[in-house]
Amino acid sequence: MSKIIIIGAFSESLLNFRGDLLKAFVSAGHEVTAMAGEDSPLVRSALAGMGVNFKIYPVQRSGLNPFKDLQTFFALRQALRALKPDVVLVYTIKPIIWSGLALRGNSESCFYALVTGLGFAFQDGSLIRRLLSALVTWLYRVSLSRSARVIFQNPDNRQFFISKHIAPEKKCFFVNGSGVDLAHFDKAELPAEGLIFLAVGRLLGEKGFREYAKAARMVKERYPSAVFRLVGPSDPSPDGISLAEVRKWQNAGWVEFFGPADDVRPHLAHCHIYVLPSYHEGMPRTVLEAMAMGRPILTTDVPGCRETVIPGANGFLVPKANTKALAERMIWFIEHREKWQRMGYRSRQMAEEKFDVHKINHEMMRIMELEE
Repeated sequence: MSKIIIIGAFSESLLNFRGDLLKAFVSAGHEVTAMAGEDSPLVRSALAGMGVNFKIYPVQRSGLNPFKDLQTFFALRQALRALKPDVVLVYTIKPIIWSGLALRGNSESCFYALVTGLGFAFQDGSLIRRLLSALVTWLYRVSLSRSARVIFQNPDNRQFFISKHIAPEKKCFFVNGSGVDLAHFDKAELPAEGLIFLAVGRLLGEKGFREYAKAARMVKERYPSAVFRLVGPSDPSPDGISLAEVRKWQNAGWVEFFGPADDVRPHLAHCHIYVLPSYHEGMPRTVLEAMAMGRPILTTDVPGCRETVIPGANGFLVPKANTKALAERMIWFIEHREKWQRMGYRSRQMAEEKFDVHKINHEMMRIMELEE
């Protein structure tokens, strides 16, 4: 038995993205503690029901306040020294960087980093963003020098880290995202009536939701009966889209906005085509859930997203930030309704072959050398 700590930033992600992995750790007989940046009675209760301990630590999910980051570093160092884990698994940028630094000088704990995407800092942009990218690259490099292995959710991100000499190739491994529970997200027949597109995610510009709204406007000029739904919570990051902006789209009749959802399955069951026009992903969990429920996929030709689509088989890829291409492919779906069912079946088949959460958790435990 090992004493395992898993560290993220957002407490709900421990359930939504790591819940099945936590259960796998507990089922294998390990003592498990999960850490996140804010307390949540619901998360605490759900984790306790799994047999997982919960501990909070201070972390600013976005922003560049060095005093808050130092607070994160010292809190993690204190917690890791007190808990004395055998294994530490950390995901998302800030937890990885500050955990890796906090573990320097600690030879007792085996440190694994799970890179779930490159994030805001590594996207092309202004001088400030390029400077931020250089800083994050250096911090990653120092932090990951302490890691036993670095696990990526798509091959492009893995190659990026290797090419930038952030982590050596021998340390870098790859799994097909966080996976999806195929029993929980069971196949649902396409609705017989209507014409509904759906997008789900945090309200961020780089999720492509502005392009989604503009494409919806273009499509509705030609097919006014088409419905475009958007589900997801607001986000405080610099890239966040305000609720006021989303309500303008809704008031203009472009999209129907439903806000956050504790369970996206009813929304997926009532849609025909799932859309994620994201600029970058590790492996888009919402797309995997839509695939598991048998929906054709329209997403972007970017790392992470491109692994979910075989063009023409279960959906299509369009260039990122290209409203015209997105609208044109939406119109293709509208005009080829007879293709939807076959594409949805292929999505489910791909989810079973590549993205079954149990297969992925087995691979994670193999990489972390936790198998008997």
